[in-house]
Amino acid sequence: MNIGFCMCGSFCTFAKVFPVLEELVKDHTVFPILSPSSACTDSRFGTAEEHLRHVEEICEKPVWRKISEVEPIGPKKLLDILIIAPCTGNTLAKLSHSIADTSVTMAVKSHLRNARPVLIAVSTNDGLAGAAENIGRLLPRKHIYFVPFGQDDPIKKPTSLVADFSRIPEAMNAAVQGIQLQPILLRS
Repeated sequence: MNIGFCMCGSFCTFAKVFPVLEELVKDHTVFPILSPSSACTDSRFGTAEEHLRHVEEICEKPVWRKISEVEPIGPKKLLDILIIAPCTGNTLAKLSHSIADTSVTMAVKSHLRNARPVLIAVSTNDGLAGAAENIGRLLPRKHIYFVPFGQDDPIKKPTSLVADFSRIPEAMNAAVQGIQLQPILLRS
């Protein structure tokens, strides 16, 4: 399968996402796509350059960072599935309102023109606050699927949601068959 793998700026989850990416490249062709934030921001979880280099080493392909690099995804039917892991609240909001102003959101728009699946692995501190509306808007949309998610720290971060990244391969296999992996909501 040809997989587009988008990463947004939830840097604290990158360490959980990288092993999944390593697993996927064993059996699939993976095209890495980084949001502007994830491609350019240094954080306490590593520098942008370190993340870029690591993703390119795993995928053995250059990272697509520009809108012009991802726009051909749809017209050329390049991908079987597009995965966003992690998907931030900011990206959720843009997707729920059909805004395509970054490499990730344009990749989704371009890919969806072919009625092919998009798999979202949520990671947002306001998933049960401001981002809840956007998750709700995306849940019933055709060709949009979610990796099961739940509260990652209900006591210290009561509105935070994060996907179980280890379930990306399972959720991906279901999504390409047009099935939402259940249950979507995980217990804390």
